[in-house]
Amino acid sequence: MKKTIFLSTVAMALLLSVNVFASATETTTEKDAKSSSTETKEVKIDDAVVQDAMLQFKSLSRVEKKEKYAEVKKLMKEYKAQKAAGDASTNTVLLAILAIILPPLAVYLHENAVNGKFWLSILLTLLFWIPGVIYALIVVL
Repeated sequence: MKKTIFLSTVAMALLLSVNVFASATETTTEKDAKSSSTETKEVKIDDAVVQDAMLQFKSLSRVEKKEKYAEVKKLMKEYKAQKAAGDASTNTVLLAILAIILPPLAVYLHENAVNGKFWLSILLTLLFWIPGVIYALIVVL
């Protein structure tokens, strides 16, 4: 079961790695007489595409699979680095404001997951609001 989930995850990553990385890095700008606009590509995935990617991945040799794993790891590192290097100043200010209003939501948006920090923020907010705000500000900033 774990192997099937892992293989499906790798197949999806291989399938999306080129498309998502390309759509994240490539934007086309069109300059009009009045203003300029930015367009990005959207990637739509359905079950047929996933099944096709799984079949292609399973048909690869062991060496080719290792190369694909290395490629996926490299692309994931690049994606995480780009995500971390995003517009942090605006996000930080908005998360700080949100940490004062709704501390658990700010922690969740900062962490992108329901984890221990999120649950601790909920606990502190339920006990008294001020400790939840202080903790959320510490996590966000």
